[in-house]
Amino acid sequence: MRLLLVEDEEKMVSLLQRGLAEEGHSVDVCATGGAALERGLQDGYDVIVLDWALPGVDGVTLLKHWRAGGVRTPVLMLTARGTTPEKVTGLRAGADDYLVKPFDFEELLARLEALARRGEAEDGPVRLGALVLDPRRRVLRRGGREEPLTSREFALFSALARFPGEAQVRSRLLTQAWGPDFDGNGNVLDVYVGYLRTKLERLEVTDVSIRSVRGVGYKLAVSGDAPQ
Repeated sequence: MRLLLVEDEEKMVSLLQRGLAEEGHSVDVCATGGAALERGLQDGYDVIVLDWALPGVDGVTLLKHWRAGGVRTPVLMLTARGTTPEKVTGLRAGADDYLVKPFDFEELLARLEALARRGEAEDGPVRLGALVLDPRRRVLRRGGREEPLTSREFALFSALARFPGEAQVRSRLLTQAWGPDFDGNGNVLDVYVGYLRTKLERLEVTDVSIRSVRGVGYKLAVSGDAPQ
């Protein structure tokens, strides 16, 4: 696995780096939330190990930024906070798993391997008629032609593609693409739907479209889906 470790405790970093390297895994390290913000947006990590208590930007805030930016990499959150409300906060921010310090290395390793397997399954190409959404490369593909997607476009299209043919309410789409703390102008959703429609047109896709659903929001319609 290629891992990103975001942790500021030097002893913890040293132990995890050595143990994970001995298991054959590659580990990049960031000691602060600010340093990790851009690193986490890069492609290629199988799992991110994220400490809750970081200097500067804390782990929960950092995770919300990543998810709002379309990062789908599985995240294992490490923390000394073990109460149920705190676990719920981390999971709702976008964590995929939660491990309370101190922990056994073998348990950490098993959880990382499970998250990597889950990520591989979820990151497979999504086929919608003649259109393919490639999550790893963040492109839409038809035949030999491709259209790259920005982080927001990818997050929005993925939210629609998760339930093809079903109407998605505007609030859910905004949360999926812009994060739970989004408080901007909801019209940005319409703008980005327009961007996606343009890319579908460029690919000359005829069997997949994004349709407006009056009073609700949008849905991704695949050929044969009746209009609403």
